[in-house]
Amino acid sequence: MKLIPDRFKHNGLFIVMFFITVMIIITVSVTITWTTIRMSEQFFIEKFSITNSKVMSQVKGSFESLNYSVVIASNKLLQSGNIKQMLTEEASNTEKMSSIYSMTQQMKHVKSILDAYEIEIVVAGRNGVNYVTERNFWPISDEELKMSAITENTLKEPKRLMYQYDQRRNKTTGLEGSNVIVASKAFMDRISGSVYGSMYFAIKESEFRKLYSSYTNPGNDVFILDKNGSIVSSNQAKLIGKKAENLLSYTAKLNDNPHKYIIDNFRGKDQIIFMEYLPSFDMYLFNVIDKQKAVGDLINKKQIVLICIAIVFAALIIVFLASRRLTNSLSRLVKQIANAPKYDFDKYVSETGTYETRQIGNAFNTMLDELHDYVDKLVIAQKQQRNAELAALQQQINPHFLYNTLTSIKFMVQQGGKEDAEATINALISLLQNTIGNVNETVTVKQEVETLKNYVFINQKRYGDRIKVNYFVAPDCIDLPIPKLILQPFIENSFFHGFNRKPEGYINVLIWQESENLICEVVDNGDGMEVSSDSKFPSTKRKQQHFSGIGVRNVNERIQLIYGDPYGVIISSELGEGTKVRIELPNKNI
Repeated sequence: MKLIPDRFKHNGLFIVMFFITVMIIITVSVTITWTTIRMSEQFFIEKFSITNSKVMSQVKGSFESLNYSVVIASNKLLQSGNIKQMLTEEASNTEKMSSIYSMTQQMKHVKSILDAYEIEIVVAGRNGVNYVTERNFWPISDEELKMSAITENTLKEPKRLMYQYDQRRNKTTGLEGSNVIVASKAFMDRISGSVYGSMYFAIKESEFRKLYSSYTNPGNDVFILDKNGSIVSSNQAKLIGKKAENLLSYTAKLNDNPHKYIIDNFRGKDQIIFMEYLPSFDMYLFNVIDKQKAVGDLINKKQIVLICIAIVFAALIIVFLASRRLTNSLSRLVKQIANAPKYDFDKYVSETGTYETRQIGNAFNTMLDELHDYVDKLVIAQKQQRNAELAALQQQINPHFLYNTLTSIKFMVQQGGKEDAEATINALISLLQNTIGNVNETVTVKQEVETLKNYVFINQKRYGDRIKVNYFVAPDCIDLPIPKLILQPFIENSFFHGFNRKPEGYINVLIWQESENLICEVVDNGDGMEVSSDSKFPSTKRKQQHFSGIGVRNVNERIQLIYGDPYGVIISSELGEGTKVRIELPNKNI
């Protein structure tokens, strides 16, 4: 699994470039294909809508012809004096028989106007006289007609010829019977304005359907809706009489649409919806066409997609070969640059390939030359800096330390403590020899411990032995090299600042090897201090050490200067518990 990233990691530019190009090609191809299909569909629908508008106009004309015939028939009835007389006056039986005969002849004449359609005519007078041409498909009784909503609506607007939907149920079975559209108008005296009856033209729904059935087919449906959203007529017979309010809601959208059609979801499918308002009927004519059936076979989407895939595949091959050729030289250059650390930046890269890669190779080789010069100068400067720092630190023995130590020796001599004075003088001489006299940068662990013992001995003679110092040095560490004076500053801190509150305590010096490191620890059980979590060293107001200029931070910076960042000093402490200083060094020669 690791071989795959190693193989391709130097070809990142090629992979990114190829991937981006692939995404662009696919995106553009899909967009163009989708746009082409959409534009083709839109173009077809626009052309189709023009043709369909003409068809809708023809259907609307057929409805207007039907309405015109009904209007002529209603006017004939209004103008008939015999009908008015029969519906308004009381007559004897003989007169009634004569009037009925005359009315029958009159109705036959009116009925002839409507012979092109299957229509029943019902005339009802206020005096209770009713006349029906036939009752083949509108089985409504005189009493039902009188109490019906059709009559109520007719009498509310007596001057208007209105069309209303009525569905009769079979009285025997209780099931839905015939669907009838009733055109009604009141008989009103022109002079007095009084209403003396009403006329009804019962039109079979199938007659409505004949006006548009020749234009319908599977997926192409027609719906006639009244103002209440009820389907009055449709080639979908099962839906007649049911509410279609969602279809009625499209009227506002279609009126505002300049194309006179909309595409929306109706009955679970995307439909192309056209509408015409029938003002004479006060109804809406909807033509609903299944979009998939209308335009689905117009465009061979499968063929277009296959052609698009073939074009994309060919383009990808060309892009792959071209991109690979352009990025090969750059990939080789990247690989050589990546391998430069393996040869310690001593191996130059080849200056081949395109102009850009040759320029980069030349710049890299020039940078290597400058880097070598800089590293050489830096090494020399660091060696000089380290030697200068060590020499300066060795000369920074605090005069107060020497003055106070010599004063203590003088006091010992005056008090007759010649042996203590002699031991203190020997410790001071040894301490000065190991610090000032030895110019080496490092000493052995043994020498560093001896320096500590001399320093501690002098301080205990001066201040008493209330602070005990214990040394625990692993035998295998005695001869290991260690930077000079890296433990003394921490012993000094413990002596003079670690036991301000506690009257006595101890300081343990521990040195041992841990893995490939040399560990030195200075641990006391003194007062402790606060050390923030984001800092290795506590803040202090002290400006200098009692013995030398080598402070805590000096030690850490010096170690990192010699050995690098992984090594150095870590201080941990708790108030009242004590302090631990941990120094990590490599257990090898510098």
